[in-house]
Amino acid sequence: MADKHPGPVVDTSASRHARLRPVSAPDVRITDDFWAPRLRRNREVTIPAQHAQCESTGALRNFARAAGSADGDFSGRYYSDSDVYKWIEAASWSMATHPSEELADRLDSVIELVAGAQDPDGYLNTYFSVDRVHERWTDLVVRHEMYCVGHLVAAAVAHARATGRSTLLDVALRACAHIADRFTPGRVTGACGHPGLEMALVELYRTTGDERWLTLATWQLDSRGRGVLDGSEYLVDHQPVRQQDRVTGHAVRALYLYSGMADVVLETGDPELRAALERLWADLSGAKTAVTGGVGARWDGEAFGDAYELPDRSYNETCAAIAHIFLAWRLLLLTGEPQYRDVVETALHNGVLPGLSLSGTEFFYQNPLADAGRHRRAEWFSCACCPPNIARLLASLPGYLYTTDDDGIQVQLYIGNQAELRLADGIPVRLDLATELPWRGEVRLTVDPAEPREFTVTLPVPGWAGADVTVRVNGDPVALDTGRRRIALRRTWSAGDTVEVTLPTEVRTLVGHPRVTAVHRRAALAMGPLVYCLEQADHHGTAVADIRLTGVERWTVAHEPELLGGVCTLSAQAGAAPVDDGPLYRPYREPAAPTSGVSVTAVPYFAWANRTPGEMRVFVPLA
Repeated sequence: MADKHPGPVVDTSASRHARLRPVSAPDVRITDDFWAPRLRRNREVTIPAQHAQCESTGALRNFARAAGSADGDFSGRYYSDSDVYKWIEAASWSMATHPSEELADRLDSVIELVAGAQDPDGYLNTYFSVDRVHERWTDLVVRHEMYCVGHLVAAAVAHARATGRSTLLDVALRACAHIADRFTPGRVTGACGHPGLEMALVELYRTTGDERWLTLATWQLDSRGRGVLDGSEYLVDHQPVRQQDRVTGHAVRALYLYSGMADVVLETGDPELRAALERLWADLSGAKTAVTGGVGARWDGEAFGDAYELPDRSYNETCAAIAHIFLAWRLLLLTGEPQYRDVVETALHNGVLPGLSLSGTEFFYQNPLADAGRHRRAEWFSCACCPPNIARLLASLPGYLYTTDDDGIQVQLYIGNQAELRLADGIPVRLDLATELPWRGEVRLTVDPAEPREFTVTLPVPGWAGADVTVRVNGDPVALDTGRRRIALRRTWSAGDTVEVTLPTEVRTLVGHPRVTAVHRRAALAMGPLVYCLEQADHHGTAVADIRLTGVERWTVAHEPELLGGVCTLSAQAGAAPVDDGPLYRPYREPAAPTSGVSVTAVPYFAWANRTPGEMRVFVPLA
């Protein structure tokens, strides 16, 4: 693999049923003022800090213990190996875009630890090494053995694509061969209580070309609904996956499973799996997604709720938002439909980004839409799935900005960058995209093909942009169809050609479906791709809980470079509920009109809880 060009995060370049092909992360360099500093902080602060956490929690020592080079008891949870694997994946994608000798040495050291812990038969899980060997594969429901191998495979593929080396890939191949021998497709059913291996196996197939891994992934999907996991709906074992029509159970597990289904469909075109995905997506997007793109309403079991069960205090695990992106991205590659692109953008800005502090070293596990001031980020968790999940997604983010097909190039995310891509015929094209998003919707794309070439450049019209989108090519206006969700510009492109797009970023007041009772007569604020919230830190003398909106406020947008790392705030005059010292319950009477003249300031939801603790709300009551 030494000469292999680094591959995409999800490599559909040879997938027969993919509508789009992603580009390699190293081919894109993010340059804008919003995302570039965050990716730099991820490289320079978050990833090193997470390695230190893996050391201090004993997660790294567990591998040395399994190899016989360290004493003591196992440390952490039975799935702590996955924390290390996700760190390897994050570090690998970071290396792909920003090579570092120091990080390369650290990666080599960790991979050597992992390889040393593997048994001769390929089995690898440090919880079941040394003193629990007899318990292996005795509890598929709980013990996460396949889940950990799934993260091992994902890390190995990322490392191989980033470095061209197979040191960890060889370890992953032996681990998967062990599973294939133990749970032979067509003979021995096998699935994990926590999915994740399914999509990793398909990526392993894409990397190696070995059909064995695609067959094993499909077999694991079809093992569900047969009682392998006690028929548990929580573990998505209640029905064969091909028959499912509603998202249910643990949110992360379900979305990882559906992502694996999408991967299999991308390779095989399986019509039953595809129809099931369409039904599941309709349920997810139509009744079970928060305004932020977060998913998983219930704190009980980190689970999906019923249709329209979307309370202010939804659980909205950070990992679930990341899983939402994984699924939406795969469906975008499968269909090219803009609704999936919109979900990636919304969940990235409002479901994932709040999970990370401005310092880059503290994290949210849950992301509720209202809080009394008690929910704060932590440096780590005993179940530490979310921190390294954020790190690996951010490190791989350059790979989500563009796709290609036989007709040309598609911009997918309006994030400032410089890219070196190739058309289907191999002609190089340099792209330079400049934008002030998420604050202002001005986009300028410069297209530089190595030689004049006819192809299509496609740019998205985000769902938040409304109708007043304007486009100019080399200064000349381009007529757009009303309601168009994509701008497809086919022409002969020459070096220095420019496309200018203006996307309206007016403040939007959003209300929920009438069946979402938790937000009845409440409204949320959004601007561009961002959802906003009210924090007590901006409201002195008025409790956030008492603020009332009319829904027709005229909001003033102000850039505050010193606030929360530099944000745009929204401000308006609104009202406040009058002081009420009455009983908790009382006979109905017409409520008193709110007082007027209260100054209200909203900040981006991603930035909340970085200041003095206090009340926060996304949905604000209407007067």
